Amino acid sequence: MPLRLFIDLYGWRPVMLFSAAVTFLLSIAIWALVRDDPQDRGYARFTVAARSSEGVLVKKILMDIVEVLRYPNVWLLFVIPGGIVGCALTFAGLWGVPFLTTHYHISTTEAAAIASTLLVAWAVGGPVFGALSDRFCRRKLPYLVGCAATAAGWGLLLFFPDLPFPLLVALVILTGFASGCMILSFAYAKESVPPQLAGTVSGLVNTGVILGPTLLQPGVGWLLDRHWQGEMAEGVRIYGLGAYRSGFALMIAWAVLALILVVFTRETECRQVSTHQTVGFRR
Repeated sequence: MPLRLFIDLYGWRPVMLFSAAVTFLLSIAIWALVRDDPQDRGYARFTVAARSSEGVLVKKILMDIVEVLRYPNVWLLFVIPGGIVGCALTFAGLWGVPFLTTHYHISTTEAAAIASTLLVAWAVGGPVFGALSDRFCRRKLPYLVGCAATAAGWGLLLFFPDLPFPLLVALVILTGFASGCMILSFAYAKESVPPQLAGTVSGLVNTGVILGPTLLQPGVGWLLDRHWQGEMAEGVRIYGLGAYRSGFALMIAWAVLALILVVFTRETECRQVSTHQTVGFRR
C-alpha cells in the first residue's frame, strides 16, 4: 500500500529509481562491512576457516549440490515452498490488485491495502509456524496444516469472487498467515542432510522458493491474455472472471501439489541427520 501511495504521488518511474538507488547503497554497505569470516570484524570464529582457491571452491560447491540431491526430502522441499510463495507473490505482487479492483469494484489503493495485509499476515505466520514446530518437535504436521489451509484459502478467494467484503479480508489474512508455513522448509531441509551441507541445502531450497513466483507470475499472465475478451480501460486490458479463473488455476494446482508432496516427506522430529544417515521417504 505505501508503494501504491508513492506511485500515485510521484509516478512509478521515480519510485522505482529511488528503490534501485537504496538497493545500490545497501550493496555498497555490504561490500564494505560484511566479511566471510567473523574474525575479520573482531568477532569469534564459529567454524574452522577454509581458505581455498576459486577453482577448488567451485568444484566443492558443485560436489555439495550433487551430494544434497541424494536426499529425497531435498527434492520435495525444493518444489513445495515454490507453490506457497508463488501463490502469495503472484496475487499480492502482481495480479491480485487488478482482480480485486475489477471484481470487487474497489479502488487500487484499497486493493493494494488488501494485498499488503496478506504480506503482513505472511510475515507474522512464519515465526508462529516456526515456534510451534520447534515446540512440538515436528516439521511435517505443521507444514501439512499450513499447506492445506493455504490451498483451501486460495480456492475460496479465487473461485468464489462474490464474497462479502469482511469475509474477503478475513480469508486474505488467514491465507497469508498459513503461507508462513513455508519457512519450515529451511529447517526441515537442513535437518535432512549432514551438518556440513546446511548452507548448500538452504541455497537450493531458496532457489525453489524463488522459482514459484518466477514461473507463476508470467504463467498466470499468459493464461489471462489467452482468455482476454478484448475489453480495455485507459489503455489497460480488463480481464473477465473466466480469464482470472483460468490463470489462477495454475496457482491452485501448485498449492495442491505442495500439499501432496508434503505427505511424502519424512519427519525429522527437529533432529539433525548424522553424516552417514540418509533421510528418505516415510513409509
